This record gives sequence, structure tokens and C-alpha cells, in this order.
Amino acid sequence: MMDDLLIVTTGGTIDKIYFDDKSDYQIGEPQIGMILRELGVGFRFSVIPILRKDSLHITDADRELVRATIAAQPTRHVLVTHGTDSMVATGMVLRSIPDKTIVLTGALSPARFRGSDAEFNIGCAVGAVQSLPTGVYIAMNGRVWDPAKVRKNVEANRFEAAE
Repeated sequence: MMDDLLIVTTGGTIDKIYFDDKSDYQIGEPQIGMILRELGVGFRFSVIPILRKDSLHITDADRELVRATIAAQPTRHVLVTHGTDSMVATGMVLRSIPDKTIVLTGALSPARFRGSDAEFNIGCAVGAVQSLPTGVYIAMNGRVWDPAKVRKNVEANRFEAAE
């Protein structure tokens, strides 16, 4: 059973704010806390915003910062919001953390957009982090994946089994 949920945010599309037709954007405040409060969830959570980057710009040093931050927290259940382009790479780095259930999720369109997959992916990730054994997982497109066995299909704009 999950006592508390630690949420670590790194930016990505889920938190993007666009100023014109999908070209000029910035990574805004993390949206997940507001989403969970609006949905009236029945568990305690805390949010640690670490980065505000498009995941194409996340470096190995950034991944190490995310890993070290999660490892230093006593919380066993961790949800990471992350951009989709390099989510798998970060998931692989986080696998070195023992005794925690860590689920990464994000969105293929910003949470602020009507019809965004953000709330659905967050809901899937919250269910996964509560019910899965220790380890690292990716929750996207209604599925839960082992980071070593999934890839983002950029053309189809979805996650799928890695070859």
C-alpha cells in the first residue's frame, strides 16, 4: 500500500506553454500537482521540480541529478514526469536505485491543451506505482513498460515494444 507519493518533475511536453502555433514555447510550472488536486486524489503527495527542460536537452548530468534526488528521498513510491523523447534513457539510469517503485510518465501534447493525454497517463502511472513491485517502469498510452523493452515511435507518436 502506498503511504505517500513523491513526484519528481523534469519538464517535457506535459508542462509546455505555447505562445504561437507550436513553435515558440517554454516549459512552465509543473502541472501534475494541480491536476491531482483537481481530481481530489485520496493520497498524500509532494512535488520536487528538478528540471524544466525539453527531454531532448536532458544531459547525463541531469539524469544523475534526478537519480540522486530520488535515491536520497525516503519515499518508496515515485512518479517522474518527463519528456517523451528521452524518457527511456532516464528510466534506464534510474534502474540503479534499489527498493523503490518508480514510474515515469509524460504527455504527447501539453496538459494545458484540451484532449491532452496528460491526465490519462498520470492516472495510469498513479495506478502502476501503487500496484507494481519495486523497479522502474514507463506508463504511456495506457500501457506499462519495462524501460529496456520500449521505445518511442516518433512517426506514430506513441510508445511501443522495442525490437
